Amino acid sequence: MTTTTNNAAPHRLLGDQTWQERAACRSTEHNPVDPDIFFPQPDEIDKITGAKSLCAQCPVRRVCLDAALEAGDTHGIRGGMTEEEREPLHENLARRLDYSRVNAVIAGRDIHLTKAERRAVVHAAVHQGLTEQRLAWLLKITEEHAQKLYRETRRALRNRDLEQTTKTTPPPETDGERLARDDFGTAA
Repeated sequence: MTTTTNNAAPHRLLGDQTWQERAACRSTEHNPVDPDIFFPQPDEIDKITGAKSLCAQCPVRRVCLDAALEAGDTHGIRGGMTEEEREPLHENLARRLDYSRVNAVIAGRDIHLTKAERRAVVHAAVHQGLTEQRLAWLLKITEEHAQKLYRETRRALRNRDLEQTTKTTPPPETDGERLARDDFGTAA
């Protein structure tokens, strides 16, 4: 499972494209940028280097990379990475677990989550005592589905606690000898 630490990186809201206005690659009258630089051929090292250096100074590079991954964009240089560099990230996106994203959703932000992050939101909601109605609103699901997720999560946590208790409880012994099956007698 891929995890990241809490960082102060802002996460874009679902459907929000306003971050593009702050992108270093945005061509303006005073800063003309050729968009072809972001779609080089594999052997065009100068274009790749130029695009990556522009991305390196971009204030929304992480948001750009997230947008490319979430949209399944596999063409060109996005977020400072080539198509080949992003490929493993695309493959592992479903397992991404970024707690800053989980915390942002718990705080009420409407951002894209992976399945692993959605599960983490449910666990956080259970631990924080959020209502099922609040969980339903956060995940954009029905209250019935939220109730089901709460039941499943509480059951899983209870079973995990029982397993840990069982593993830590030593078997009964008498005078240093282990009890045999016959030592327990039979039920009348």
